[in-house]
Amino acid sequence: MTALAIPAGPATGAAAARPITLLTTVQHSLTMAWRGLLKVRRTPEQLIDVTVQPILFTLMFAYLFGGAVAGDVVSYLPTIIPGILVQTVITTSTVTGVQLREDMDKGVFDRFRSLPIARIAPLAGALVADVLRYVIATTLTLVMGLIMGWRPVSVSGTLGAALLVIVCAWALSWIFAFFGVIARSASSVQGISFLILFPLTFLSNAFVPAETLPRWLKAFVDINPVSHVVTAVRGLTSATGGGSDVLFALLGAAVVVAIFAPLAVRGYMRKA
Repeated sequence: MTALAIPAGPATGAAAARPITLLTTVQHSLTMAWRGLLKVRRTPEQLIDVTVQPILFTLMFAYLFGGAVAGDVVSYLPTIIPGILVQTVITTSTVTGVQLREDMDKGVFDRFRSLPIARIAPLAGALVADVLRYVIATTLTLVMGLIMGWRPVSVSGTLGAALLVIVCAWALSWIFAFFGVIARSASSVQGISFLILFPLTFLSNAFVPAETLPRWLKAFVDINPVSHVVTAVRGLTSATGGGSDVLFALLGAAVVVAIFAPLAVRGYMRKA
């Protein structure tokens, strides 16, 4: 008897390369986001900035400036709590770029390149995972305000304000993700982030009413996008409502994402 040789056919099933679809990309991105959350669980000291900073800043600014600005601390809380909320959560968004640069310097993304996953998944997953940081910072700031005597008008307005701040912070994280991709080191990303956020947060109406500022400074404060977010948060947590400032804040967030998301993705894909 003679043996019959069967020619080998093309690989099938799991051995065949699967195309990367939109659904697959989303699944891979969520997996990378879960990886980011696991990193936080293993190294909880990463959350020091979003746990200590809201408490420290709320106490410090309220008791230092409350008497000078509003006469007493309780009267100052409706002004300072929305300002601290916006300032804290927006500052937290800089971590995205710093950690992205650190992972790239360590060669983490080089290892991802050898895996059968969507190339954009590590970047998208990092941005999704950082939403947890924004939620923690937002929650702690609001809780500190309530403990100190701040009383927002409604629960729905407060939730709307919290959601608005988180959306704006996530939009800004695309800017820092872009710098994280193109910068040469994590320290340079921190420096660039500081140069961007310091004037935007402190030269705004976050801590004092714009009407009390010199005319030349008030002109900048009035067009500062952070001022619009702060005013929107104050409106949503008070009886005045957010008004047009909510729309300006959301429009600004959309513009930032429309500009910097493609830039960040393009820069990342060149190096990934």
